[in-house]
Amino acid sequence: MSTTAQGKRPFRLLEATIEDIRQAYVTKQLSARELVAAYVRRIEALDRAGPTINSIITVSEQALEEADRLDAALAGGGLVGPLHGVPVILKDQIDARGTPTTMGSKYLKDFHPDHDAHVVARMRAAGAIILAKSTLGELGGGDTHGTLFGSTKNPYALDRTAGGSSGGSGASISSNFGAVALGQEGFASIRRPSAWNGIVGMRASGGVVSRTGSFAGWPMIAGQLGPMGRSVGDVATVLGVIAGYDPEDPQTALGVGRVPGSFTAGLDPAALKGARIGIIRESMGRGSEPGSDDYRKVEQVFERAVQELARAGAVLVDPVAIPQVNELIAKRTHADRGGSDAAWNHYYGKNRKKPYETMQQLLDIPGYRPMSEVKASLPGPDIEQLNAAEQLMFNLLKLMADHRLDAIVHRTVEHQPTFIKDGVNPPYVNVKGAIHVNTFLCYVPSVTVPAGFTTDGLPAGITFLGRPYSDAQMLRYAYAYEQATLHRRAPSSTPALPGTD
Repeated sequence: MSTTAQGKRPFRLLEATIEDIRQAYVTKQLSARELVAAYVRRIEALDRAGPTINSIITVSEQALEEADRLDAALAGGGLVGPLHGVPVILKDQIDARGTPTTMGSKYLKDFHPDHDAHVVARMRAAGAIILAKSTLGELGGGDTHGTLFGSTKNPYALDRTAGGSSGGSGASISSNFGAVALGQEGFASIRRPSAWNGIVGMRASGGVVSRTGSFAGWPMIAGQLGPMGRSVGDVATVLGVIAGYDPEDPQTALGVGRVPGSFTAGLDPAALKGARIGIIRESMGRGSEPGSDDYRKVEQVFERAVQELARAGAVLVDPVAIPQVNELIAKRTHADRGGSDAAWNHYYGKNRKKPYETMQQLLDIPGYRPMSEVKASLPGPDIEQLNAAEQLMFNLLKLMADHRLDAIVHRTVEHQPTFIKDGVNPPYVNVKGAIHVNTFLCYVPSVTVPAGFTTDGLPAGITFLGRPYSDAQMLRYAYAYEQATLHRRAPSSTPALPGTD
């Protein structure tokens, strides 16, 4: 992108990491204004034109102004924090002052929140620039289709979905439209689009990251915010910034004393050596078809990944199985603590004016049919569901204790990305192959990392699943696997722009 003094490597926008960006600022190869402008050029050329990935809803009008402020701060004294000048993309159910929070609905396109989400405030304090808001499954559900924007394309196969519901965050970061992103996961909505877009995504243990200022936060339990990036190091850096106690989200009280001072300090390419890793081969995905060709193509990638774990020095316990896993998961409904109405009231109640008094009022607009399955007024979970989640947690932890496991590895998604036409037409295929053990349990961390490509050239991922609050440990194992394999490859549909990248 720009040249440097003799002997120094020039900064390249494509696949740039947070550390690359920081070094380019310090060595004066790059300004924050130049970087923001370059990402905006890519969005205009490749997201809104060219292959039209269609992953961005809004580009912040304040991004260049924020870049100028940070450039002045650097000139006057140094980097303001670990995310100095790092352009961030937010799933558009996370609030950022100055940009609307649309949730992908044409009827919420003019809602401007009064406050930053808690995590956004923390990111701004660390120097981040809120660059854009990304597409999502409408109202936070399902694959990335919405009445406001249509459908988001997978940059590796333009006729397939980017996954959901954080599909816009996944597709935009994979396409190099920003440095890092935040997603939200209540089912598999961070890890599935991360795997299908060839990036890293993490859902931390419940209570590590606040959900204040994001729809479907407190008093709901399953939904969690998490970082998405092209490298484990970037994900760990962002998690270190957004993790911490927030008195407005009581769930974060559970994380007090359990959040390390740094999630990057322990990253070690040799971390898998001697680690006892349990391999789950049993199918656990929603709507999976184990006998199909599509399933087998993902299974082939997983088999190679297991061999790579062994070559990286892991001690494999292969296979292991969580007792009654599918029987217990089947007892899960979409109901959550408090229900949709409580989440709606808590989220919009922070603002001077609600766009609609209830979600049902929105859904009752004549002719309105959200492009994702959404239900209002859901009751809380019943005793059978609560008992099933508790039993599943006991079964998981006993399995790990009996086999002295440090982590469990499973396929992130058991199918390749769904064709867009099959998602927007009957039979309306949605969340196919998604594994959601971690969101049923809520308090266990999961990290997905690229594991290579299927014979159809589509990305697949593996997930490291650990005990409650072993977030830093799961990042260490994911980092070691990433460094041993380097499977991440940028999509050819969104290449470098001549003269700018």
